[in-house]
Amino acid sequence: MTEEPTDGKPADGTESHDPDFPPAFLSFMREGWRDSTLPVGPRPEVPNYAKRRAALSAAFPGETLVIPTGAQKVRANDTEYRFRPGSDFAYLTGDHDPDSVLVLRPNGSGHDATLYMRARSSRQTDEFFRSRNGELWVGRRHTLAEKSTELGLPTADLTELEAALAGLAPARTRVLRGFDAGVDTAVRPYDGAREEGQPARDRELAITIAELKLVKDEWEIGQLQEAIDATVRGFEDVARVLPADRGVSERLLEGIFALRARHDGNDVGYGSIVGAGEHATILHWVHNRGVTRPGELLLMDMGVEGRNLYTADVTRVLPVNGRFTALQRQVYDIVYASQQAGIDFIKPGVSFKDVHLTCMRVLAEGLADLGLLPVSVDEAMDEKSTVYRRWTLHGFGHMLGIDVHDCSNARKEAYREGTLGEGYVLTVEPGLYFQPEDELVPEELRGIGIRIEDDVLVTTDGAVNLSAGLPRRADEVETWLSEQRAAGPRLPG
Repeated sequence: MTEEPTDGKPADGTESHDPDFPPAFLSFMREGWRDSTLPVGPRPEVPNYAKRRAALSAAFPGETLVIPTGAQKVRANDTEYRFRPGSDFAYLTGDHDPDSVLVLRPNGSGHDATLYMRARSSRQTDEFFRSRNGELWVGRRHTLAEKSTELGLPTADLTELEAALAGLAPARTRVLRGFDAGVDTAVRPYDGAREEGQPARDRELAITIAELKLVKDEWEIGQLQEAIDATVRGFEDVARVLPADRGVSERLLEGIFALRARHDGNDVGYGSIVGAGEHATILHWVHNRGVTRPGELLLMDMGVEGRNLYTADVTRVLPVNGRFTALQRQVYDIVYASQQAGIDFIKPGVSFKDVHLTCMRVLAEGLADLGLLPVSVDEAMDEKSTVYRRWTLHGFGHMLGIDVHDCSNARKEAYREGTLGEGYVLTVEPGLYFQPEDELVPEELRGIGIRIEDDVLVTTDGAVNLSAGLPRRADEVETWLSEQRAAGPRLPG
């Protein structure tokens, strides 16, 4: 809730090392600027956002709802990370600018929505060229009218937000907390029961938004498919520069994929995992400071985040020299069979837990075939045992959407302990991981990590693999890798 400058001083966004300017220069900078307009029109997906706000409104009749997007985050000293809007805020508005706040006020029959935003500032102050929020630093900002036209939302200047929030009754107000410290302070939490560190009433708002996101509409599925298709191209880019006969750094491969993500989308959807050799056994290996080696495997867990923030999440394992060894293929085939069993099982009405158990049983049977289970498969699968998890480590997958781990605030009974519904999109990603220091496995298995991950849409009839553009069977992976290498490196275009 930043005030506009009134005395020739910038409101914010300056640093101690910035130069001083004499009055004559400040006066000169305010003159001679041609006004401009942005060529904006209503975005085609505006009705989708309106439907989501209407659904949220129906869940909380007569209450004021406050949903901030958050501010830019400091990376180091006076430098900031590239801004990425809050997912729930973006889901309800489509707005990508920092500091904005959506307020839904009850009007008797529903809610009136207002987007409070940092509007374009007057050139009669020096904010536009001195502040790090100024237009000569970050580019042309929307006017209130331009933003309203683009998003189909009434807008107001961010400077008016403090007055708008003042006096709201805590018992009739819900806030999506943890995104904007100013908003959290301005709206006093209701002194009721607390859940997971925040007032239960506010927690219910986060839960409701998360559960609305479980079912993807046609536009969202299209956004996910675009992100997944770009991810397929990114994997192809990496395969084309992966040598079969010498090592290259994991970070080179990470960077090649990141180029595709920035060119075809907004960014990577999460920190890319590029695990060569034994690094593949570390689930969230994002250091990427290793080197590939012929004869070893390369696990890559990567996803492009599209321009409207929907993200892919795909994992493939490649034999660096182009061919799996017999043992590598045996482990790979176990994981493939597990994943395929999970995908085949998925349809509306089946439980999330049963998909998990379907995948895990196949892995447990494979571990038994490898001679690793200390008990029978049935005993290993018993809830009082689950010793197979020493080598599987994680569940079968998660919801996917505008977040890579979408719907994370949903109640357990609607997600982990619930059933799948038509329009759900989720990953299916079983894996086997044999740590290099694990003395309960044969030496030849140590350091092998394999995960196969695809993005799956639940349909009326079952499931559709949205990431089928990348092969999964071991022999198809080998053929694909050979074809990509033969095609040679390419630049996005």
